[in-house]
This record gives sequence, C-alpha cells and structure tokens, in this order.
Amino acid sequence: MRDGPPNPEQLIGEIAAARPTTIADYMAAANGHYYATRDPLGATGDFTTAPEISQMFGEMIGVWIADLWSRAGSPPFRYVELGPGRGTLAADALRTMARFGCTPAGIELVETSPTLRVAQLARLPAAAHHDEVDALPDDAPLVVVANEFFDALPIHQYVRAADGWRERMVGRRDGALAPIAGNIPADDAIPASLRSEPEGTIVETTPVSAAIMQRCAFRLARQGGAMLAIDYGYAGPAAGDTLQAVKAHRFVDPFADPGEVDLTAHVDFTALAAAAQNAGVSVSPLTTQGEWLRRLGIDARLQSLAAAAPARADELQGQRDRLAAPREMGDLFKVMAFTAPGWPAPAGFTGDAA
Repeated sequence: MRDGPPNPEQLIGEIAAARPTTIADYMAAANGHYYATRDPLGATGDFTTAPEISQMFGEMIGVWIADLWSRAGSPPFRYVELGPGRGTLAADALRTMARFGCTPAGIELVETSPTLRVAQLARLPAAAHHDEVDALPDDAPLVVVANEFFDALPIHQYVRAADGWRERMVGRRDGALAPIAGNIPADDAIPASLRSEPEGTIVETTPVSAAIMQRCAFRLARQGGAMLAIDYGYAGPAAGDTLQAVKAHRFVDPFADPGEVDLTAHVDFTALAAAAQNAGVSVSPLTTQGEWLRRLGIDARLQSLAAAAPARADELQGQRDRLAAPREMGDLFKVMAFTAPGWPAPAGFTGDAA
C-alpha cells in the first residue's frame, strides 16, 4: 500500500500504466508537491493573493476580529489561519488588532509547506505551526481565517454521459494527460436538482473542503469563536467546470505539467455552510469581498493612508480597486462567516446570521 498521495512522478507512472486516477487524487498529488517545493506568491511567483496586494486587506480583517472580540466580551482567544501564505495577512491583521487592545493568546498556523513555514516565521516568530485543524489547541476560543484556502483543496468532477453520470478521471489520451469519463455509475453523487442536466454537463463536489469545514465548526461549537472564509466561489449547487491552473500569472492547461502549476477550483459556499450548520454554528449571509470591505471601512482607510503619503495616492487607489472593484476581485471573491453559539453576529454582512 502507498502511504499518502503519490507525487507527480508516481501519478504519471500510474496513469501511463493504464490506471486512471480521479480529479481529486490528481489535484491532491499535484498541489501537495507544488506547495511543498516553492513560494508561489508575488511578482516572481505564479500568483498574487489579496494580502500581498495591499496592507488594507489584512487591516480590514484585523478590524473585523477586534470588533467581534469586543462585542463577545473580550475573551482570551487564539488566532488561527489556514494556509497563511507568507504570513502577510496575519501580520497586518495582528498589528491592527493590537491597536484596539485585541491580542490573542496564541498565533496558530495550519501549514504543511516547509518553504512557506520559513517565510511565515520570519514575519511571525511567535507563531506555532500545525499540520491539520485537529492539532489546534483546545484551551480557548478560536478565531479562524481562511483566505484562498478552500480553492486549492481537491475536488471531484462528474460528467453526464448518455447513460448517466460518471466520475471524471485523469488518463492518457493521444499520449498526454487529459480528463476522461470513468465507467462506474455515479448518479448518487449528483445533487438531485442537477441530475437531469444535459449530456456533457460537469458537476463538482468538494468532500475534503466540507470535512475540514465541519471539523473547524465542531471546534467553534465546543470552544467558542468564529471563522472567516474568503475565496472565489459561488452559491451552489451549480453545474460547470471550474478547475484551473496558473503559472507565472497566466492560465495554463491543468493537465500539462502536474506539480509545477497551481491547481484551484471555485468554492461552493453553500456546501461549506451546510457542513458548518451540521456542527451547530451560525452561518452569515454570503456577500462579495468588495461589499464586505466597503462595509468594514476600506475607503476610510484608503483616505487615511493617502493623506499620510500623498505621493502614493494613485497607487493606493489602485490597490483598493483591485481588492474591491466589481470587475476586479470585488465580485468574484465571496465572504462568509461562521460563529459559535452565544457569539455576536459578525460585522460586514447584511441580515442576521442563519
């Protein structure tokens, strides 16, 4: 038996031996190698995340945490981040939180990449690393931030064939890796509302994301606290192929170079909400990143930064627009919050928590 997912070389070898693998196993192996062997962020990397675009992003998250913590009665808590990149978001958020007297009892980072752990500790020397959510301390409420975390987790894809639904696999076609339809019926994996979609339709499911979300939610229900998820995604169930690959800031073939490109898929926030609600936590309405940032005061923060550095006013305005403008990240990225029983409704969302 193999211990854990294969590396890209093993994966390609198995596929070449006529043993196709699921999209989920392909994505897990490729991304596991990819993140373990590089820092993919920034201009010299493959992609840029919101915290690397502007300090304002992390600062707004810091404001959100400080406000929620204050209204919850200012309890001791631990700051947790899932997939924290270089630690930039945490550094900006923690600096902002400290201005309001909001200092966590610990900084807990869930990260498996040795390369990124080094970068994180350079910014956050007091942080503790964990391989998984289950290893987090259980002695205090948790405030968890998951920014562009769920999009990199493995997805399963299903395609509607003439005689029913089949799981989409990765196999050899014309000498190259490519998606192919499996031969085992998979109708039960498809949401009832989508089973009658026409032939060729693709539907995605994210059991790994749902499982991690549920483990986080059970922690919140037991320990108290809140969680914030920010990612590009949608309110499901919905049909469509969202698997994509990025290299050097350009979209590339997801099957051409496994382990050397960033593989992601859009996040089904409805599935995350269902997983959290099953654990007994409250779920906020889903909103866009742009609207959420505006409600928290990003425009006031922009004015303050521009007044302090007039020569950077245009640069700062461009950063704000990239984060919040509808045609940039503002509408594509969504935000959802999860709160423990007894904790107040979080800021930045319309309506009451579900």
